[in-house]
Amino acid sequence: MKTKVICPGSFDPVTIGHIDIISRASGMFDHVIVAVLNNLVKNPSFTTDERIALLKQATKEFDNVEIVGFDGLLADYAKKRGVNVIVKGLRAVSDFEYEFQQALTNKKLNPELETVFLTSNAEYMYLSSSMVKQVASLGGDISSFVPQCVHDIIIERLK
Repeated sequence: MKTKVICPGSFDPVTIGHIDIISRASGMFDHVIVAVLNNLVKNPSFTTDERIALLKQATKEFDNVEIVGFDGLLADYAKKRGVNVIVKGLRAVSDFEYEFQQALTNKKLNPELETVFLTSNAEYMYLSSSMVKQVASLGGDISSFVPQCVHDIIIERLK
């Protein structure tokens, strides 16, 4: 049986930390659905379609990765796509509490759903989309924070 997983997030914007988790998941599972959440509460810098386009560019080397957008509950979307595993990256202990709560909620909403946590590469533990936005908006160099193939697009939007 082929294992299909969902790697959800807002990816606003995509970072090399995100790509690290996606890359590792693509090596572990047969099919990785990177699901871009349309969450207007977060006041995104990029539209869902823009984030999808950035991710498609940054992940084009992975044959088993699909980039999609979705609205609503992740537990419902997973059921709709026939997926029973969510992959989430954890940077630090502070991420764990929130992600653990999300995992338990998703499990309650969809009992077939399991969450697998991948710990961040130590090199990227500090990195977040919020940090990228802050550094870029203040004119800082984000070249070591984001995939090179989308660097200029991100800079243009955030400067």
